Amino acid sequence: MPSALLVKNMVCSRCIMTVEDILRRTGITYDRVLLGEIQLPQPLTAAQKEALIPQLQAVGFELIDSHSTILIEKAKQLIIRRARCETDEKDTQLTLSRYLSDHLHYEYTHLSSMFSSVEGRTIEQYYIEQRIERAKELLVYGQMTLSEIAQELGYSSVSHLSAQFKKITGLTPSHFREVGAVRRRSLDRL
Repeated sequence: MPSALLVKNMVCSRCIMTVEDILRRTGITYDRVLLGEIQLPQPLTAAQKEALIPQLQAVGFELIDSHSTILIEKAKQLIIRRARCETDEKDTQLTLSRYLSDHLHYEYTHLSSMFSSVEGRTIEQYYIEQRIERAKELLVYGQMTLSEIAQELGYSSVSHLSAQFKKITGLTPSHFREVGAVRRRSLDRL
C-alpha cells in the first residue's frame, strides 16, 4: 500500500537530493522524492520514522503531521512552482487565488486565513518573496535583461518588478546584479 510523507522546508532540487541521501543512509525504501513529499511503497514502521526524524531535523527539514501544516506546506510548494514558472500554461493563466483553490480544493479565503495565522504573512507576501528570490537568481546568472526577467516572472512592467525588488531587498535590481556578479566571480576563483 503506497504512502506519502510531507516534509517541511524543502524548496529546491538540492533539498530533494539531500532527502534521498538521508533515506538511503537510513535504509528506507522510497519510490520518489518531490519538493516537500516522500513517496513510499508502504508506510514507515515506528523504528524507521524514529530514525528518519532526527536525520531530517539535522539538515533543517521536518515531517508534517497536522492537517493545517500539511495544507500550508502544499500551498507553499504550489506558490514556489508558480513563482519559478514551473507550471503548465493553463495554470499560468489563472489568478494566484484560483490556482491555489483549484489545486488544494479549498476556498481561497480559508487558505489565506490559515496561511496568515500560521506563517505571520499573507500568501501574496510569500508569493512576492518567492518571485524576488527567482529574480535574484536570474540577475546573478546574467543571461537575461531586466525586461526579459520581468516578462519571465509575469510582471506587468520592469518598473513593477524594480519596485517590488527594492522593497524586499533594499537594492535596485541593477545594483543587485553588480553586487551579485562580483560575489559570483569571487566564488568562482575559489
